[in-house]
Amino acid sequence: MFLRVMLVFVALAIVLYGGICLAMYLGQRQQIYHPEASWRVQQPPDFELVNDGIRLRGWVMNPGRAKALIYFGGNGERIEDARNELARWFPDRTIYLLPYRSYAESGGAPSEQALVSDALALFDHVAREQASIAVIGRSLGSGVAVQLAARRPVERLVLVTPFDSLVRVAAGYFGWLPVNALMRDRYESWQYVNDIHCPVLVIRAEADEIIPAERTMALLKAFKQPPTVQVIADAGHNTVQDHADYRVSLERFLH
Repeated sequence: MFLRVMLVFVALAIVLYGGICLAMYLGQRQQIYHPEASWRVQQPPDFELVNDGIRLRGWVMNPGRAKALIYFGGNGERIEDARNELARWFPDRTIYLLPYRSYAESGGAPSEQALVSDALALFDHVAREQASIAVIGRSLGSGVAVQLAARRPVERLVLVTPFDSLVRVAAGYFGWLPVNALMRDRYESWQYVNDIHCPVLVIRAEADEIIPAERTMALLKAFKQPPTVQVIADAGHNTVQDHADYRVSLERFLH
């Protein structure tokens, strides 16, 4: 009798665990991408790019400059909010902000393959007007920016609060799940860094509560040519842009 009860409990535990794994697999992109914060657009987009039949709508600041800057934001970031600061910090560059698929007024659905494809299409579009293009990628955007810089002649690359692998980040949060087997959008940045042939600045938030320091350090170790590193003291993952050292580091590197 006792053995039978134990077998029933084990079977129930297996079913429950399997159900959790299935739910995580099916809902993983809802965990990774959070476009909802960007849906209430305050400034109408003034730039449009169509890639693979998907219409992406964003903003261009300081048009007509000889050099360009493309910014890729975090998974829950309203990149619209960076418009004025980036335009003021880099008056000598035309700034391109293009929300990810399903963010703000962009169509489609986000995935790693889609976001990287859109980044390549955006770079190719900008390169028709400006030959010198710098790129900033923040958090999730660092995974997009790394793959772009590995495939296109980026002038300078800035990675803000980056990670080596989204799989490894997720495994740190869900160590009791087979994360490596479940994840489709992996953002394995460490695999691409040695195909990057431009100066790189990595900005790390000292008190980053989202991306563990070891994940950023692992990315740094993957570079054969060590990038420049700036640690923003007392900054958190979502507040790094509020510190003067963040602006100063970007201005020094990109001017």
